[in-house]
Amino acid sequence: MPDNKTVELPGFLTVRELSELLEASPIDVIKELMKNGIIANINQQIDFDTAAIVAEEMGFTAHAFVPEEIEDEEELEALPEWRKVIGDESEDALLPRSPVVTMLGHVDHGKTSLLDAIRNADVQSGEAGGITQHMGAYQVDHDGQIVTFLDTPGHEAFTAMRSRGARATDIAVLVVAADDGVMPQTREALDHARAAKVPIVVALNKIDRNNANPELVKKQLDEVGLTPDEWGGSTMVIPVSAITQEGLDDLLEAIVLISEDTDIRANPDGQVFGTVIEGVINRSRGVLATLLVQNGTLKTGQVVVSGTSCGKIRAMFDYRGTAISEAPPSVPVQIMGLDTVPVAGEPFKVVVNEKTARAIVEERAIAAKQQVKRETFTLDEIFARFQAGEAQTLNLVIKADAQGSLEPIVNSLQALDYGGLKVDILRSDTGNITETDIMLASASDAIVLGFCVEPDPAAKRLAENNDITIRSYNIIYKLIEDVDKALRGMLEPEFEQVTIGKAQVRAVFHIRRAGKIAGCYVTEGEIRRNAKARVLRGDKVLTETAVSSLKRFEQDVPEVRTGFECGVGLEKWDNLKEDDIIEFFVLEQVS
Repeated sequence: MPDNKTVELPGFLTVRELSELLEASPIDVIKELMKNGIIANINQQIDFDTAAIVAEEMGFTAHAFVPEEIEDEEELEALPEWRKVIGDESEDALLPRSPVVTMLGHVDHGKTSLLDAIRNADVQSGEAGGITQHMGAYQVDHDGQIVTFLDTPGHEAFTAMRSRGARATDIAVLVVAADDGVMPQTREALDHARAAKVPIVVALNKIDRNNANPELVKKQLDEVGLTPDEWGGSTMVIPVSAITQEGLDDLLEAIVLISEDTDIRANPDGQVFGTVIEGVINRSRGVLATLLVQNGTLKTGQVVVSGTSCGKIRAMFDYRGTAISEAPPSVPVQIMGLDTVPVAGEPFKVVVNEKTARAIVEERAIAAKQQVKRETFTLDEIFARFQAGEAQTLNLVIKADAQGSLEPIVNSLQALDYGGLKVDILRSDTGNITETDIMLASASDAIVLGFCVEPDPAAKRLAENNDITIRSYNIIYKLIEDVDKALRGMLEPEFEQVTIGKAQVRAVFHIRRAGKIAGCYVTEGEIRRNAKARVLRGDKVLTETAVSSLKRFEQDVPEVRTGFECGVGLEKWDNLKEDDIIEFFVLEQVS
């Protein structure tokens, strides 16, 4: 192999993955590992250092893979989930895909009637009581632009799917009746859509009614933070009527415009994954699962895994019931072939064969038995997560007994400021704590805070089942004080570098499997195995890195003091020369 080849290696990878990166047989890689005293099978993980040695032996220069960082944490959090998931796909391979839209809103404001009118199919008349009882997915062609709609029973189901990891929706359409205005469930639906961090379009439905008052509803929308674009805001409010079909083209056009602005893309030839929309058992066909493809192209004969369900696709149908052989991104399909009914909201993916699928399912089943309960998020636990640097935003759901109490609580919390760290109030409203509050908290890793209110029995049961702790207060300053403590815990501590010792490189040795080792003489202070090192050549700093080894003769030692000789190994740095100076330093927290 040529000597000028380079390869980027992650921190850990399997022998199979390494062989693919080196364009070599796994057998050859295993042989090289054995030469270095390491016995590994094809699926065993090895670390970067071991992989780098093998790569070097096979004619490659290895570099550590450093993923691109997004400097703005808020920008990272605001990214749609599909954009994060397709991060491993090649930028050149990504193509625009159809937007996936979910209808949300208050009961009886016409979500299903509106969708029914859009797709010209009578679905609602077949529903019990005229209310949507199932989940479905449909596609509409608007001037050559395909739009995929998810029809859900409401924002509770939307959030329940989010709580299981589903991020199927690209755009949320908030349906508000022009004769009824912004209602409690409208506010709840808005909170859930905002928590999902998806663009929102308002469909102002029922404008054909005599008592419709669009301007009053727009004022109400402005009060909840959805300022219409015609008022100088950023929310597109589209007047529509499911009965007369007025404004339907405008609504579809708004959806298409937002999707183009959001730059929704996928790789049709990439890894196949998506979300389960629903699963049922049919007497004649067996298990039927409705899947939404979000990347790659799903084909009959492929093996699908979702949660603890798996199987080979025996047949596939589009939303009209027509048999098809493949489905590209954003296409909803119904498949036959899974062994059990999958859970709505669970992600699915395609694997190489049924043996692999069964192994994944068995592993998940074992893990599920070992972890019966989900991770809890009490205020105390989130405080600990902040201190550990694992969280940067405190999500809150706040309920109070009256608007007079709620307003000062919200204003006081929003005024808390610690260097840009903030409270994100997903929902604030009056009244007792309800099931939808708990579901929103569960899906968004939020804390439920109640002031002079109690959870209703259903919410209490749901909170207990999901290990969500509800914090109740009857003194405002105590509530503010607890949140203030949590925010203080979010502050990352400041550190300064303190030099503890220096050593001069007297000689450089190349040791197999260990790389280059510097024979050093400690000239100042002491040097430690757990310290950081800075390499100086003249007045120039060449690198800062960790110490990989520190030895006196053949013995590993934790430290070496002034006047003694030692051997020093540095992580990912082998360009050492005689007379280089290695400064050793530690990070000490600034009070």
